[in-house]
Amino acid sequence: MTAPLCLLFDSDGTLVDSEILLAEVMAETLTSCGLPFTARQYMEAFRGVRFLAIVRELEGRYGALDEERLRSMEDTLRSRMEARMREELHAIDGMPAALEALAEYPKAVVSNGPERKIRCAMHSADLAHHFGERLFSAYTLGVWKPDPSLYLKAAEAMGHAPERCVVIDDAAVGVAAGLAAGMRVVHLNRFPEEESTPDGAITIHQAGELPAAIAELAAKATQPA
Repeated sequence: MTAPLCLLFDSDGTLVDSEILLAEVMAETLTSCGLPFTARQYMEAFRGVRFLAIVRELEGRYGALDEERLRSMEDTLRSRMEARMREELHAIDGMPAALEALAEYPKAVVSNGPERKIRCAMHSADLAHHFGERLFSAYTLGVWKPDPSLYLKAAEAMGHAPERCVVIDDAAVGVAAGLAAGMRVVHLNRFPEEESTPDGAITIHQAGELPAAIAELAAKATQPA
């Protein structure tokens, strides 16, 4: 028997409905520190992008922050975000049932966020039991999407070749990273009127479509070359 495909899930916007919370917290925190930013900007142009990359772009427009203020701002943002996640976060609609249907597949979370944030998200949304300790953070591994190395390092740790892995990601940076890693990619495109799916990735619009998409990929993977 061929081992099941390994499923590598993004967190924010894919497993958990955290992006509007993050957008609001980021807008509040950045603006208060002299870097004007709106939740709409995040949702339209920066979903899934590394926090420091967003800060650097804003600094180019409004002026640089000193390192102490930058550290304090990030600490504030993380603290505010964690508090809101614990109170308000829930799983993406249909994702708990999809994960139950995919129970036979090895799976992990691969995120541009810090490990503490990933853990908080999984516990707050009651998804932690699906992933256990299989949480891979860009902050821990030192590489951020769209660099494919983040997904490649996660695949290696999971013991699966890239071609046996499926990336499930909602953000452009994650889809690009998965494709560049030579993996199969399922784009959970929740904003089809605003976003398109790159060539080479499979589009779904709801989490409930995921089990069928994975079953189709698994069937193809077992066919002789």
